[in-house]
Amino acid sequence: MHSKANLPTELALLLLLSTLWGASYTFIKIGVGTIPPVTFIAARTLIAGGILVVILRLRGLRLPTGRRVWGRFLVQACLNSVMPFTLIAWAEQTTGAGLATILSSTSPIFTFLLTLLITRHETVTNRKLFGIAAGLLGTCLIVGTEALGGLGREMWAQLAIVAATICYAGAAIFGKNFKGLDPMIPAAGSLVCGAAILIPISLAFDRPWTLAPSAASVRALLALSVFSTALAFVIYFRLLQTLGSVGTMAQAYLRVPIGVGIGVMFLGEALSPTAWIGLACVVAGVIVMTLPARGIGRQALSVDAPGRS
Repeated sequence: MHSKANLPTELALLLLLSTLWGASYTFIKIGVGTIPPVTFIAARTLIAGGILVVILRLRGLRLPTGRRVWGRFLVQACLNSVMPFTLIAWAEQTTGAGLATILSSTSPIFTFLLTLLITRHETVTNRKLFGIAAGLLGTCLIVGTEALGGLGREMWAQLAIVAATICYAGAAIFGKNFKGLDPMIPAAGSLVCGAAILIPISLAFDRPWTLAPSAASVRALLALSVFSTALAFVIYFRLLQTLGSVGTMAQAYLRVPIGVGIGVMFLGEALSPTAWIGLACVVAGVIVMTLPARGIGRQALSVDAPGRS
């Protein structure tokens, strides 16, 4: 629980976290302009994972050595970085950063749906049903406009982002297996595993030594890895300790207007009227899904960080 004296600092960090994760979609959009998605994400996971390992060492912590826990890191890597990061990077070759931000923000809604189907311990309330309906309606409004024009690549790209969001939801549920570990350990371990999976694929198919990325793409990759991944993780895990899980979940809807605004400001993107309606529905749905019910305690899912992209 935070103290009142520290509240302004923690709220400033919450705003910074929302900005870092909101900006990640713009960084990705710029990066994949001249760097193939797999290579881009392989470098992202390698850089960010390396930074987190160094931070753990500075904190006096080490990654575990047991096979079972590394097997879990591997599963978490597939759900939380390898598949969603790559899907979003591939999608943003044709989809705007603003739309990617909106679609990715639906992770709390899909987390609830998967939890309801798999563990079946969630209580269904009218508030949650409204949140699900609003979020899914917003997603359909955004993706559905492309379907009216035929099955083009733009629609498949947006569906890939929705699939990435479902992966994040699965990662949030699977993250409950890391109880008892410092939260930064599975974050670092899963990123290291993600790099181990993606680097060989990058070497085999993209042949990165033959690429000639632009300076803008390289800067975007470094900013994404250092600030929107490694630094964002550090801030996220601090906020879990100070603001708690419910307070920290506020970033889920704060990053939407921030991410859209960054795309408009730096990439010159513009949302269609239907997408703006979809944005309002998604934000409303996420807010309803993440605000705590009165008098009812909520248990955090252990690793729900990188939702974020």
